[in-house]
Amino acid sequence: SAISKNSLKRSLLRLECHFTWTLLKEDVDLDNLEETIGDQIEFLIKSNITNYNLLSYVCYLKNSNEEALRNLQKAEEVVKKNHPDEIDRRSLVTWGNYAWIYYHMERLEEAQIYVSKVENSCKKLSSTAQWKIELPEIYAEKGWALLKFGRKYYERAKNCFENALKSEPNSPEFSTGYAIAMYRLEDFSHRQCEDVSLSLKPLKRAVELNPKDTFIAALLALKLQDLKQVDEGERYIEEAMQKTPDLPYFLRYAAKFYRRKGEMDKALEILKRALAVTPKSAFLHHQIGLCYRAKLFQLKTTMRYPPQEQVETLIRLSIFHFKTVTDQKRNFFSAYIDLAAMYAEGKRYEEAEETFQKAFQMSVQYYDKQEFYYHYGNFQRFHMKSESEAIRCYTQVLKIENDSYSRNKCKNALKKLLEQRIQRGVGDATDFGTLALIHRLNGEEHEAIECYEKAVALHPNNEEYLSALCELRLSI
Repeated sequence: SAISKNSLKRSLLRLECHFTWTLLKEDVDLDNLEETIGDQIEFLIKSNITNYNLLSYVCYLKNSNEEALRNLQKAEEVVKKNHPDEIDRRSLVTWGNYAWIYYHMERLEEAQIYVSKVENSCKKLSSTAQWKIELPEIYAEKGWALLKFGRKYYERAKNCFENALKSEPNSPEFSTGYAIAMYRLEDFSHRQCEDVSLSLKPLKRAVELNPKDTFIAALLALKLQDLKQVDEGERYIEEAMQKTPDLPYFLRYAAKFYRRKGEMDKALEILKRALAVTPKSAFLHHQIGLCYRAKLFQLKTTMRYPPQEQVETLIRLSIFHFKTVTDQKRNFFSAYIDLAAMYAEGKRYEEAEETFQKAFQMSVQYYDKQEFYYHYGNFQRFHMKSESEAIRCYTQVLKIENDSYSRNKCKNALKKLLEQRIQRGVGDATDFGTLALIHRLNGEEHEAIECYEKAVALHPNNEEYLSALCELRLSI
């Protein structure tokens, strides 16, 4: 019987699987994601069903449907082996993916078979649900997939794990997913408020429920380090080091802990050990580059005239590793910024400019734009010796109103720079106008009014300054 493509498509859209979770391929580097999942299947034994299902979706995005089907078969094998009594329950996502891939291959009968399998299983598992069944495993699987697709997805991932935990509050796996999502959300927003840290409790809970999982222990250690509880953090790292001395996922975070503690050689030694296990990891190369950069800054701050040879070696090593990252991972935004800044340190200004421009093309989200303008402003100010260009860049950051780490650093840099210009007697109307803006952001109305008055005196018909001045006078 001919299957109507339209009614099949309607059924497909109601399935819970990777094809209906809006995971967009422009948000990830597919080759890289494929490699990461492969590494995880090799090194982390847990939840391989999840990994194979996600891998099948990645293969589909790369137009290799046959490979996608092979990964779904592997997922089915894992289900049979590990959950022989719960095959229906554990296979819903896998079957949903099968249905979609067959649909895209124009094999509609097979697609329909899998749609029916899901439908029948849902009926078996719950009398009320024909399609959508609120299973904690499905929420969790969706959460893991969202985490892999990057920053834009972390909030949704957190909600998925929250939902999964509602029905199984003591699940080690769901607690881990929730803690990782919380950690990443927090890490990204740099909300380093002194003691408040929303991810601390979930991380501790996950470590308690997963005594063997050293990866989550390392995240807890980093969080404790953020909260200035370094010794307690280090205890977790050392214990974990005994348990898994060769697990790359743990080692990369252990190294980050020592790098932030200022122990560069120890960090480098750990990173090189991890690199021996996963030689292609862009994350590891990035971290190694950061260590060499930190060694360079240590050298420059401790010695007035550091040996030129050492300086050049550290710059060269740092550039080599950052460049390895950008060659491999074309959308690793901060690696481009780090590489550009390091070219500038090495006085390779053309390459620096070129790399900054590549980063600029890439900066879609507001936080990337803010980071770009902050670092590009520093480049203009310290290397190109152009104060006006630096001020223009820093001001761009302030115009993007979301709060961030870069924005605060910019506000302070800009304030200092403008005050120096005004003291030297070279301040123009724009300088006063920008300084007024900073005072406003800091809630200093009277200082802002003074600055706007000076700006207006120098530039009498400027609409922007006049209206800001009016607004402020009315608000006081």
